[in-house]
Amino acid sequence: INNTYHQKMRPLTEDETKILFQKLSDYIGRSIENLINRSDERHCFRLVKDLVYYVSEKVMKSATSISRDTILHFGTCFGKFTKSGKFRLHITALDHLSQYAKFKVWVKPNAEMSFLYGNNVLKSGLARMTELTPQFAGVIVYNMSDIPLGFGVAAQATETCKDLEPASNVVLHQADIGEYLRGMEDEIFS
Repeated sequence: INNTYHQKMRPLTEDETKILFQKLSDYIGRSIENLINRSDERHCFRLVKDLVYYVSEKVMKSATSISRDTILHFGTCFGKFTKSGKFRLHITALDHLSQYAKFKVWVKPNAEMSFLYGNNVLKSGLARMTELTPQFAGVIVYNMSDIPLGFGVAAQATETCKDLEPASNVVLHQADIGEYLRGMEDEIFS
């Protein structure tokens, strides 16, 4: 494979698309089609280096008039492919994921900051959870005002959460909106 081909903006390969869609389906199920065939206009995914961007086809077509070598980023970054070929969602995909989330978790106000600092959601911080959430399902975490805070993986199924100890994990943290601030802090003070 030509290594410079992977450094430029390009469509995803069939394997990359399959890996991306598998990860997205963990959070939004069959609503992936709603991401592509939106009512306002069609969207697509493009790869720049290892980063996957979600962009409208109109912007995509406009970008074709710009040299691939000069395009750094465009659209919404959904995540990146790791060196081992896995896909890792970024927090920048949260707004799109939260619109179509299959499984949701709401945290109590006293647990919001803990989650926003990168900690797991404990049973003591759980306000409510979507019925029939299976263990290890992708979940979107909301505060009590229905504002999406991040996402993670259900450590327990809905049914087993009722019998847990207060210090037991309910959601394993993967990403949160506090990452913006922590990222900026690292840039400013390093």
